[in-house]
Order: sequence, then C-alpha cells, then structure tokens
Amino acid sequence: MPDERSSNSLTPRIDRAGLERVLARAAELQSGPNDTAEEFTEEQLLELGKEVGLSPQHLRQALAEERTRSIVPDDERGVAASLFGPSRVRASRTVAGRPTDILAALDTWMQRQELLIVKRHHSDRIVWEPTHDFFSGIKRALRVGGRDYALSHAFEVSGTVVPVDDVRVHVGLDADFRSQRSRSARQVAGTTVVGAAATASLVAMGVMVAVAVAPVVVIPATGFVAARAMQGHVVTRAQLALEQLLDRLERGDIGRRGTDSLLGAIVAAATSLPPRR
Repeated sequence: MPDERSSNSLTPRIDRAGLERVLARAAELQSGPNDTAEEFTEEQLLELGKEVGLSPQHLRQALAEERTRSIVPDDERGVAASLFGPSRVRASRTVAGRPTDILAALDTWMQRQELLIVKRHHSDRIVWEPTHDFFSGIKRALRVGGRDYALSHAFEVSGTVVPVDDVRVHVGLDADFRSQRSRSARQVAGTTVVGAAATASLVAMGVMVAVAVAPVVVIPATGFVAARAMQGHVVTRAQLALEQLLDRLERGDIGRRGTDSLLGAIVAAATSLPPRR
C-alpha cells in the first residue's frame, strides 16, 4: 500500500498568484465566447468562491474593499513625486453602520470640522473641496477649536461607503494634495530665480566667481528642502486626520446627536454646570 504522506508530498503545489490566474482563466472558459470574460457579477464571484472554499462573508468584505480602492495615478510615480513626495493619502476600514448613515456622518464631519463643501454627491460617494470664504479663512488661521484643519490644504477629499453585509460597511477615504505639491514646485522655481538673480548681481559687481555662484546653489537647495518638508508635513497630518476620522466612525462617536455640533457643545457645557442653590 503506498504511503499517503509520500503521495501528498509529490502533489504539485500552486502559489497565490497562480491560483488567481487559474480562477480567472477557468471563469473565462466557463463564461463562453458570447459573455464578457473580464467582468463578473457579485453572484458569480460568490459562486466561484464557494467552489474553492471561500466564505461568502470574506468574499463580500474583499468586494467592498475593491470597490472603495483608489487607483494610483501616473503622477504619483513621476518626477514630482520623486522630488516632493506623494500628493495623495488614503485610509480605509470596515465599520458598523448603514451606508446612508455613515455617508451622512462623513458629510457632516467634513463640512463642520474640516470646513469643506460638497463638490459632487453620488449614491455611495461624496467628493468635497475646501471652502474659500472669509470666515473659513479666519477659522483656519486662528485654529478655532484647537484644530489644524489638516484637510483644508487638499485639492479635494472623497469618501466612498460600500455595504459589506446588513450591519457593516467598508469606508474608503482619499485626499488629493496635488495643488499643495504644485505650490511646492513653484516655491522651488521662485527660489531658483532669486538665486540666479543674486548670482548675476554679484558677478556684475566683480565678486569672485566661487563666491558669486553660492546664491544660485544655496538658495534653491534651501527652498527645495523647505518645500519637501512642508509637503511631507501636510501629507502626514492629512493621513492622521483620515485615520482619526475612521477611529471615530469605528467607535460610533460621529453621528450621535449633539456630539459634533456647536449646539451640542453648548448643551453639554450647560448641563455640566453645578445647580444654583
């Protein structure tokens, strides 16, 4: 009788990448020539997962994460990204709640706490942009409420909410800071012009060449270091702001009546005062 362990050791193994290719090819063959081989319905994916022993719960979770996934644009791999760092940040998490409630809570938070306004509104996604009115500018400058309004430097911020099951949703938050990175590039260009002008003036005055060329090197280099540091600071603070927002959603802090409004803060302060005798 052959040894069962030895026969199992001779069975060819397949890695995860190979498994994905096999499943995709099998689905393509099963779909037939008249079907779209590159696209599948949720029911088809659940059926495929059942065939390979994947639970529907985990598949729905993976599907929700895929639907909120953002595609990294080409400019995140270009020269600007190499010089100044990334311009986009992302955070995602699965939390308890209904899609409409979570999306409404996100909208309330972005408008009240980050001073953003709605740019586009879809059924499962909202895109915001910073407000530019006088009072919002004053709030940001004075950091009203002790906030640094980390998302107010963004070109736009988006939130996508996709249901996982009856009681959970997957939330994807994206912030785009391309405008901030463009300002960083303009800052470096400006310091280069200043440095070149200073060098030209020193040369015209007959200053030694070794000394005259210093401004055109030192000033742009200093500007570049400062611009890169500022870009890194802005992106890091935005990443933290998105993660903190997800923390609040996970705890259920956002959306409770009175917890994120000025009226709620006034009521809470009033109720904490000792009664008069």
